[in-house]
Amino acid sequence: MQVVSMLHDQELIARYMDGDEQAFEILLSRYKAKIYTSIYLFVKDRALAEDIFQEVFIKIIDTLRRGKYNHEGKFVQWAMRIAYNMCVDYHRRNKRRAHINPSEDFDIFDVLRTDNDGADTHIIRSETHNHIRRMVDSLPPEQREVVILRHYADMSFKEIALLTRVSINTALGRMRYALINIRKMMNEREAVLQ
Repeated sequence: MQVVSMLHDQELIARYMDGDEQAFEILLSRYKAKIYTSIYLFVKDRALAEDIFQEVFIKIIDTLRRGKYNHEGKFVQWAMRIAYNMCVDYHRRNKRRAHINPSEDFDIFDVLRTDNDGADTHIIRSETHNHIRRMVDSLPPEQREVVILRHYADMSFKEIALLTRVSINTALGRMRYALINIRKMMNEREAVLQ
């Protein structure tokens, strides 16, 4: 008998649909950090992120129990699309577009692993992160969104296109323009420092 925690997502879903609650708990534990953090990056409010996260998994459970889950895609992509759509719906209800900005509570650079270096290296890295964060913050919302989804959520451009409901070329173009804009900001800063 195969260890349940080693099963693929589709096998866990099949077991859950056959009544094995532990299978869904394993599936949830695999992806809860990634999904919650992605929600938080969009709404910038811990309580709201927790509420939306719960709504996402209620919708997932409901869809699975009704037998409406489509096995064509990966589970995590499907779950991320539900989370993204709920965040967008929240912002639409509140007459705002989904913006991704760092807050005092959470910073995208907190999730990046760093080696234990000396104080001088830590200070330089911190200043560099602050500068990059300001540059990313100053990007247009669509470009900022693609940068965060690509580099934080580690999503492919195909996944980003599906999630944001644009073509792959549009997602690639937004990333290209984001990089051009960041490069331009870096050159302008360098010119000011000289």
